[in-house]
Amino acid sequence: MRLIARLHQLPPRLATGAYILNSGLGKARADAETAASVHGMAANVYPFLGKQDPVAFTRLLAKGEIAVGAALLVPFVPSLVAGAALTGFAASLLGLYLKTPGLRQEGSLRPSQAGIGIAKDVWLLGIGLGLVLDELCG
Repeated sequence: MRLIARLHQLPPRLATGAYILNSGLGKARADAETAASVHGMAANVYPFLGKQDPVAFTRLLAKGEIAVGAALLVPFVPSLVAGAALTGFAASLLGLYLKTPGLRQEGSLRPSQAGIGIAKDVWLLGIGLGLVLDELCG
């Protein structure tokens, strides 16, 4: 496993890292109403989360996003590790997309107008998988 990202891996790492870090920093300052909304959407798809306090859940999610974003931004974090973290994060977002009613057009994987904001996260999955495969096969 390489201990530093290769030059061609830096653009996708920087773009996704900055995006996810910004999202995490925004959630870290979430008020109770925002936390309830974030938690509600997650708990609808992942019922085991329903027992958690919405504010505590949102703060934990924020910490996770900050960690994934930072891992991608720091080139000394191996791309295999950063890519695996990004892949897991993106897979959970796509789970929200696939399991939340109204985000997809009926009988299709295509997003509805309400689902475009989450469906676009498929690019995160692609970049994460790309980083992992680049390290495993390159």
